[in-house]
Amino acid sequence: MKHIFFDLDRTLWDFDTNSKAALELIFEKNNLGDDMRSFQSFYTTYKKINGKLWSMYGKGNLTKDVLRVKRFEDTLKSFQINNRELAEKLAEEYVNTSPYQTNIFPGTIETLKELKANNHELHIITNGFKEIQAIKLKNSGIRDYFDIIVCSEEVGKNKPAPEVFQYATNLAKANPSDSLMIGDDYLVDIVGAERFGMKGILFDPHQSYRDGTHDWHINSLDKIPGMIPWIKKTTL
Repeated sequence: MKHIFFDLDRTLWDFDTNSKAALELIFEKNNLGDDMRSFQSFYTTYKKINGKLWSMYGKGNLTKDVLRVKRFEDTLKSFQINNRELAEKLAEEYVNTSPYQTNIFPGTIETLKELKANNHELHIITNGFKEIQAIKLKNSGIRDYFDIIVCSEEVGKNKPAPEVFQYATNLAKANPSDSLMIGDDYLVDIVGAERFGMKGILFDPHQSYRDGTHDWHINSLDKIPGMIPWIKKTTL
């Protein structure tokens, strides 16, 4: 596998930990505890709403700008707070706080170093917002490991659309049959890539998927280098 493509959020950059830290900062800054039971209740509600809206965004049913504000507006409404201005303020503070958090998964740096040392070309394919993902990569110290960074909004479609993988492999001058996709979302990252002709490794740090979901199913990034020779054998 000459070319290795990684997802970013929840694969290298620990989205859940970083997002929660950012939300707690803006919760405290805006004294939201005065109107809500606790940060945990706010966070649980936000996470549920954000997940639903991201699913709509991924299917092309919601724009980026609407998503950014609506997730906070709907969360506030869940606590009987109808305040569009506050929702816009929280949205702005969140995008100015979250990407500057720097938690990455254990083994990220070591794995990337080993893969580069083994002459693999590394790339990113993400459904995240371009300007946000660039900050995450830079501040977490991993940008320089990657040659090509593709955000799906550049294509006008989101993973698992084949156009995204086509665009990325074209930019990298990579043959799909000699390319590997690593991500945490089975349908979006792995099924999408394999339907395009790539190989895939499902990264599942929280063991959210049952055993047998995929042939190449790991819960630790440091298993990747040792797995690649075995994946190569299946393509011969």
